[in-house]
Amino acid sequence: MSEYQYYEFQTVDRPLTHEQMSMLRAYSSRAQITPTSFVNVYNWGDFKGNPEKWMEKYFDAFLYLANWGSRWFMLRLPEKLLGEQVTSTYCASESFSCYQKDGNVILSFNSDDEDYEWAEGEGWLAALIPIRADLIRGDHRALYLGWLLAFQTGEIDNDTPEPPVPPGLGDLNASLDRLADFLRIDRDLIAAAAERSPGEQVTSLSEREVDAWVSNLSSREKDALLVRLISGDTQHLAAELQQRTILEMRSGEMLIKAPSRTAGEIISRAQNLADARKKKEAARRAREKAKRQREQAERRKQYLESLAGRESHLWANVDKLIATRQPKQYDDAVTLLQDLMDLADIQNKSYDFSARMEALHGEHARKTTLVERFRKAKLIG
Repeated sequence: MSEYQYYEFQTVDRPLTHEQMSMLRAYSSRAQITPTSFVNVYNWGDFKGNPEKWMEKYFDAFLYLANWGSRWFMLRLPEKLLGEQVTSTYCASESFSCYQKDGNVILSFNSDDEDYEWAEGEGWLAALIPIRADLIRGDHRALYLGWLLAFQTGEIDNDTPEPPVPPGLGDLNASLDRLADFLRIDRDLIAAAAERSPGEQVTSLSEREVDAWVSNLSSREKDALLVRLISGDTQHLAAELQQRTILEMRSGEMLIKAPSRTAGEIISRAQNLADARKKKEAARRAREKAKRQREQAERRKQYLESLAGRESHLWANVDKLIATRQPKQYDDAVTLLQDLMDLADIQNKSYDFSARMEALHGEHARKTTLVERFRKAKLIG
């Protein structure tokens, strides 16, 4: 198999300048470069840039996929929307790491698996990039999935307490569902973790709640927010205020009790769920198989009953097919004989069929290939 490496970078908050695009072009003459993206596929050679440095300087999202099982996903967010206090709770491994740089926090998800299925890189980043907006709104489910990935890869001990379980873990949206697929996180592990996930994600507030929150702000704080608005510091101001408003107005609903589980307890529960799921699937397959067998048996019975009264004609056809001395015709003759045998069985005439079959065997005993077919079809002893 030829080598396949897929690199894709995307900007979200601001486009690349012409100067930046020229600098990126120096790294590859074949890459597709636009004001918002850099995409390249390598079937030989390798990427000459540094993804971490590029994320620090230019881009807000990055995805890498190779045909030997390596997968890598990165996001850059403003530090004030996802600070170290939050990320340090979940990020503690090579599989899922976080670091701050120039006012931003960069998240890095890594999955390496030799037992992988081939996948193209195109389309993955488009499906995953909405996770950035989720994180900006205060949805931390992607962080918890990163922690599960680190545990799945053996980088977290069984005795390690789990971090806070975000709301809505049991009901992943489309992007988070794709993230779990991309990182190959065990679904039973997610299901076990989600059993302690409270409620649903709170992503919006009513006008009354917003009005009440604003009314409680001091004049000094309102003035500070107006200064930021007028001075143009608005890129993430709305998201920042929404996060804060939801946290302060819905803190009672979003309260997450201190977790009592360890990572080992989660994996134990996941194994129980996996066993129950496999048992349920096995029972379902058994029911479906039994149903198919009943339907096949009923169709076979109806077919055989349609042959009733035509036995003499069928025996005559058997004689004609055998007379050709051709292997394919021998097979057709055996098929007819099996039909006659089964028909005789449901008509309680098996003795008559055996007698007729014994005579046919005696007549053609020297045709060894034909007789061997009789034996394989259990038409004779």
